[in-house]
Amino acid sequence: MNPVYLDNNATTRVDAEVVAAMLPFFTEQFGNPSSMHAFGADVGGAVKAARKSLQSLIGAEFDHEIVFTSGGTESDNASILSALEANPDRDEIITSSVEHPAILSLCAHLEKTRGIKVHIIPVDAKGRLDRDAYSAALSPKVAIASIMWANNETGTIFPVAELAEEAKAVGALFHTDAVQAVGKVPVDLKSTAIDMLSLSGHKLHGPKGIGALYVKRGVRFRSQIKGGQQERGRRGGTENTPGIVGLGKAAELAALHMEEEQTRVKALRDRLEKGLLQRIPNTFITGDVDNRLPNTCNIACEYIEGEAILLLLNRAGIAASSGSACTSGSLEPSHVLRAMNIPYTAAHGATRFSFSRDNVDEDVDRVLDAMPPIIEQLRQLSPFWQGAGEAPAEFKPVYA
Repeated sequence: MNPVYLDNNATTRVDAEVVAAMLPFFTEQFGNPSSMHAFGADVGGAVKAARKSLQSLIGAEFDHEIVFTSGGTESDNASILSALEANPDRDEIITSSVEHPAILSLCAHLEKTRGIKVHIIPVDAKGRLDRDAYSAALSPKVAIASIMWANNETGTIFPVAELAEEAKAVGALFHTDAVQAVGKVPVDLKSTAIDMLSLSGHKLHGPKGIGALYVKRGVRFRSQIKGGQQERGRRGGTENTPGIVGLGKAAELAALHMEEEQTRVKALRDRLEKGLLQRIPNTFITGDVDNRLPNTCNIACEYIEGEAILLLLNRAGIAASSGSACTSGSLEPSHVLRAMNIPYTAAHGATRFSFSRDNVDEDVDRVLDAMPPIIEQLRQLSPFWQGAGEAPAEFKPVYA
């Protein structure tokens, strides 16, 4: 029986077309793209073509607004550190309580070591940002506001275009971690006030170890990796040409499959959710079910441990997740679910299923067959299950 992979928010399979596009740049097209001779010129052209593909996918106005990096974490770090360095008279940061650790860990470090004031904006039970708290935190002291485009655990989408306009009104830069959004939902940066955006290749069927940071033309940017004039002086170091070419090809394919993400992939996710909610009592969907990524389902099953669910699913040949792959191994509930005030009895039993264009109807059938008996088995071992009440009404979505 073939394994079922439903952990695509952690990483995706590299598309075969992406692999094929990359291979020549390990062998015959091995030149350094910064070199003046023909070996370098040919490779330099491929890097430029990849930049154009990313420009098109995210709706950037100019291709030189794309800076290639090692991935989302570097892009996130570079955006915040550059903003502070470029605006030394501003020593405050705004972010949300449900950001990726790449943002929250850096902010905690800056607060501890440099005395930077960090405003952590809370979210409600559906993972939606407290807009009043965000507006109140904005001031001429804020160097940058960094709010994710879409949450990696629940899929909840944030109104980043509106938030960027508010930041602009006080002269603050606005960055968004769009690692989970790019390739799944339309992005058109030239119509927004967003100054910087992070993305990562391995979230959209590209290779690992490559990503990009969009930096709007005119934004003062300070390189965080010194050593050369690559990337127009914004990131030193010889370019990861195979990775860049792979990311460019992945961007092309993501644009071609965007409608599929919004329709077929979403339909698979919705069928899974509806089936699980019908078959498993005391279960609810976390996040904003009306405004989220089309591929993400985070389902909370009360009175059991999520790690046990994952182990038994794995035995059944099904790969899922309890949240961010960057924080796995912790016995504590996800910081995202805790920020949403999900009941402790449910936060521990949350499982994330994240789809991609590789998934098919049979994958949903496998989970619907495997998950209910797993939950029943685990609840029979739980001292909290007997006499349990219904799931909290505010967390239970309504399906037509």
